Amino acid sequence: MAITLLQEALMYSVYFAPRGRKRILNLGHQISQRYLSPLDKLIGFVGDSGAGKSVIIKGMFPGLELTNDDDGVNVRPLPLLDGSDTGFFSSHTYHIDVRFESAFTQMYILADAIKEAVKNGKRVIVEHFELVYPYLNMNAEIIIGIGEEVIVTRPSIFGPCPENVANIVHKSIKYRRMAHTAEDLTGYVLEKEFGFEHCEGHNDVKHGFVLEFDTKPNIDIEALEKKTLALINQNLDICYVDDNHINIGGQEKFECTGPRIHLKNSGEIENFQLVKELKYSPMTKLYALIGIVGYGSPTNVNALNSISYSN
Repeated sequence: MAITLLQEALMYSVYFAPRGRKRILNLGHQISQRYLSPLDKLIGFVGDSGAGKSVIIKGMFPGLELTNDDDGVNVRPLPLLDGSDTGFFSSHTYHIDVRFESAFTQMYILADAIKEAVKNGKRVIVEHFELVYPYLNMNAEIIIGIGEEVIVTRPSIFGPCPENVANIVHKSIKYRRMAHTAEDLTGYVLEKEFGFEHCEGHNDVKHGFVLEFDTKPNIDIEALEKKTLALINQNLDICYVDDNHINIGGQEKFECTGPRIHLKNSGEIENFQLVKELKYSPMTKLYALIGIVGYGSPTNVNALNSISYSN
């Protein structure tokens, strides 16, 4: 009863898009437990390539075979289209990446296959839902948008439309990429120049990142910021190596828990700065080193996550 009320009363919920595969999988699991109904048939995902849509889908639907996996494994023939052609849908849940499939199949055919599956009581998970929405004449029962933040909404006849969510997440993803890239460059300097091999954890802040330590580290924050800025200004290429590493400027690979969420070049980071004091949390008993990006002027560090109304 409480879950049903939560679903019916939901306008939208917003979460930080966390760093790292494990944390994104866990968030997907939480979203499925809180907002997904067994009766939901059409579920839309919106967000740029590399934002983490596939990982959050795997967290929400463990065991679901994705038709366009991050490893480049493409399922052919597309099960959804195969079922639509034969009139027999053998599975309960289908996945489709509309942006990828539109290179091979006309959009109205994809839309007809989605509608036919839903009509037959099947569940369809649609990535890049905003692209096929104009051809469907119906909205998804739940939309998940992934940018700097993860937005969860259950649309009504009054909206939101998927393009509304897409406009938000496509604009905000650059801050997530800037923050993750700046975080790794800061970690690289901490390791190579200051001798810190790792921190105890990562946390989230709007337009920025948080590195956590269980004991107060002896760090010259101004020197750390200066050295990190020097790396940023070298316009270093940031390249994906594997699921646990990136390559910074063609040098040795550097360990990273979110290697797909980066800028291509360090020079794209805007207005990087480190907060010049370590913040202590009496709740977690951890010391936080905070980096922020994208703000054109100094900001109140105690109000970075303040809630504000916008259209």
